[in-house]
Amino acid sequence: MTTAKPRGIAALRLDQVLIELDMSRAAFYRMRARGQAPKLRKLPNGQIRCKRSDLDAWWEQQEERSA
Repeated sequence: MTTAKPRGIAALRLDQVLIELDMSRAAFYRMRARGQAPKLRKLPNGQIRCKRSDLDAWWEQQEERSA
């Protein structure tokens, strides 16, 4: 019997991303429409995820822009 191995990629649900950004869903989607949101991935089941590394890279980019 084989078991699936974890891939080691931390993927956050959209609600987790919104909590971390302290942002409403509507504000996030407005930002996404302008191309200013972190990269998201849509899973085959329709759920949306954001890789932790993508969110961290986005945060760093935002900090550089504000400096």
